Amino acid sequence: MTYQITRSTPTSRIALVAALVLVAVLIAAPAWGSTATLRLLGEMLIYLALASLWNLLAGYTGLVSVGQQAYVGFGGYVLFSLAMHAGIHPLVAIPIVGLCAALISIPVAKLVFRLHGAYFAIGTWVVAEVFRLVFAQMSSLGGGSGTSLPVAIMRDLASSKAMRESMIYWTALTLGVGSAAFVYLLLRSRIGLALTAIRDSEIASSSLGIAIPRIKLAVYVCVSALTAMVGSLIFLQKLRIAPDAAFSVNDWTVLVIFMVVIGGIGTIEGPLVGVILFFLMRSFFADLGSIYLIILGVLAITIMIVSPRGIWGIFSDRLGISLLPVGYRVQANEDRDEALPLHAVADPRGLRSR
Repeated sequence: MTYQITRSTPTSRIALVAALVLVAVLIAAPAWGSTATLRLLGEMLIYLALASLWNLLAGYTGLVSVGQQAYVGFGGYVLFSLAMHAGIHPLVAIPIVGLCAALISIPVAKLVFRLHGAYFAIGTWVVAEVFRLVFAQMSSLGGGSGTSLPVAIMRDLASSKAMRESMIYWTALTLGVGSAAFVYLLLRSRIGLALTAIRDSEIASSSLGIAIPRIKLAVYVCVSALTAMVGSLIFLQKLRIAPDAAFSVNDWTVLVIFMVVIGGIGTIEGPLVGVILFFLMRSFFADLGSIYLIILGVLAITIMIVSPRGIWGIFSDRLGISLLPVGYRVQANEDRDEALPLHAVADPRGLRSR
């Protein structure tokens, strides 16, 4: 009997083709969708990016942050500052925002990484509150009442309103798909193997020579940079920013956690499932007011009790499929379809501390 080490499966190859077709359809959305459709799709893509990044941080790296709104608000304010005071084109400013967030996240990480467990989560929330208070004192950006983008800047973005909507949508598509692809490709690399080992047991990972602090820092910095870029796009679309809206824990962290939890934390497909389910529930139950929030809470608690791996975890366990596999599989070359997970095949030499 011979064995073969593989990653992809017939199901995953079909899923990849379907994903490429879906992306092509979404690229053409300005040609077939209304302005309301573009804004809804853009919002879904924004939350897909935020959910995928938070899932990488908490589900794979073990960094359960409740302060990611710090980088959403930071990204929005830096974009407004670059556009209004430095005269930089808003779309050009978005990657600059990511670079600024990466730089500011390094000292923040050095601080919050001294905390563990619940203290880490509380520490990230405190950092977000500090960010909010700092930007609320900046009179050049409207202080506590916030500010709006001048009309001239939006005209520089595009000559017509329809083109502006299309450009913002395409940017949201780039960030949404790009963030999900970044997480997927990262988890298929040696760093992804190290993250899986760290999530399972930090003690065992450290004994194997995996540089845990360095890997966690790299992931935190990358997630912070991409989150800030998403945040800059959010407020570019809104045209206005204020401290309470920019650093809202409910809008940019609680809802994101809800999506990841109900979809499936620690899975690639989970954030996508969670985003779709959340927007479906919002479209049907949002008019119920406080009852809608109660439904969301009950659903989240039920799923956490019944299936800690979320809805996709239930579906995947019962059918035994993975649309976006990131691990290795040992497959026997026989008529039967048998595959066993393999977590220790990859060479960890590139992950060892020096």
